[in-house]
Amino acid sequence: MGTRTQRQGRSRAIGAAAVVVALVAAACGGDDDGDAAPTTTAAGPPTTVATSAPPTTASAGDAATTAPSAPADDPNLAFPSLAPPEGTPMVVGLVNTEGTPGLDFPEIRLAVAGTVDYLNEHGGIGGRPVELVTCTAKGSPETSQACAQELVGNDVELVLLGLDLFPDYATYTAAGVPVVGMLPVLPGDYTTEAARFLTGGNATVMAAIAKVAAEHFGASTVGIVSADNPGANSSLAALTAALDQAGITYEAVKGGDNETDAGFQGLMREAAQGDPDLLVSLYADAGCIGTMRGRASLGIDIPVITTGICASSEVLDQVGDDALGWSFVGVSTQEETPSTEILQAIMAPVLGVERGEVDSTALGLAALAMPMALTVAVIGNTIGADGGEATGQAIDERLGSSDELTSWPGDVPMQCGASSAYPAVCGFVFPVAEYREGGEVTTIPGLDAVSVLDSLP
Repeated sequence: MGTRTQRQGRSRAIGAAAVVVALVAAACGGDDDGDAAPTTTAAGPPTTVATSAPPTTASAGDAATTAPSAPADDPNLAFPSLAPPEGTPMVVGLVNTEGTPGLDFPEIRLAVAGTVDYLNEHGGIGGRPVELVTCTAKGSPETSQACAQELVGNDVELVLLGLDLFPDYATYTAAGVPVVGMLPVLPGDYTTEAARFLTGGNATVMAAIAKVAAEHFGASTVGIVSADNPGANSSLAALTAALDQAGITYEAVKGGDNETDAGFQGLMREAAQGDPDLLVSLYADAGCIGTMRGRASLGIDIPVITTGICASSEVLDQVGDDALGWSFVGVSTQEETPSTEILQAIMAPVLGVERGEVDSTALGLAALAMPMALTVAVIGNTIGADGGEATGQAIDERLGSSDELTSWPGDVPMQCGASSAYPAVCGFVFPVAEYREGGEVTTIPGLDAVSVLDSLP
């Protein structure tokens, strides 16, 4: 049986209001309050790989064939129609953590490199070919610092952060190199003035869960199930802070990373004691399957909300309609669109599959890495279309000054610096979807764009 903690918050019930991905800390680790670094580190030098500048001919078959045509004036979807770039190459750096037990995310590097290959056949960044220089950190400050020094020494114009636990912001700032990150992990990432993170990580995802709990489900009491490990505890700390902010009372039950079926049933039974208005699951992967099956087998009808991790095809194919009653933050209705064709064109070669065979729900952190690179390209293309030169500095300035930007594929607004508490964060809006009988996952009406700017702890 799990261990139980309890915290009383100001009770508030609000009526229902007319949102691949953020439990990365669960994989990376962190202490119980989220303030410390992961304890697993590895010494040794970073690994640097340079990717040469692009081919000059476009691949055949890049135009969408089954998806709707892209609007001609939408820069997010114009890539298939763009010719190979011919300008001065832009050198872009990528720092990512790989090769350390528990901290091995090569899919991020592969997705960014695949996106760069695609851009070098379709417009580059503002008409400039892209030369990608990647550096592998090993989960320690020393290797992150070595990567920063290596990339600055390679005269990069812009640095992309995949998953870097200890970014050396001081080196980038001193060299005048702007930094765009996939998502913040540790507290210092949220408050730095040296980087812009396109998504908000645990802080914003958990705030979205709390807001939906209050405003959509009308919850004043919540039961939580969570694994008891450093990363999950960090996620739990972010969630409980958001629930406190929302005035919601909660009880949390912790279990092991890999429970038996009986163990997951016990966790769900304990979390449902007292008949809370809503359950929240912070489990991922196999834990999603276990908690879904456990709730269904016990006949619990209390609704559950979790992250998009549990909406993957690997999970839902296993549990089927045992997922009825579950909602997912960061997931929306999946439709065939021009962006789907772009995703297939980029990721099929990366994964070694045919076009149309990429399962977007099974991309893991690649589902954040690819849009990061495409968003940067869209901003560069927009600068070029406005008559400017797409440089790393110009892209950073546009990110910091425009209130009309969206992240690729163009349906989520970016509001860099909109929160004084989290000045490095650009993404505060989430869709929320629910499982429907028969296997469909669809956006909940009214929850296609839940903003957490007014509900961050």
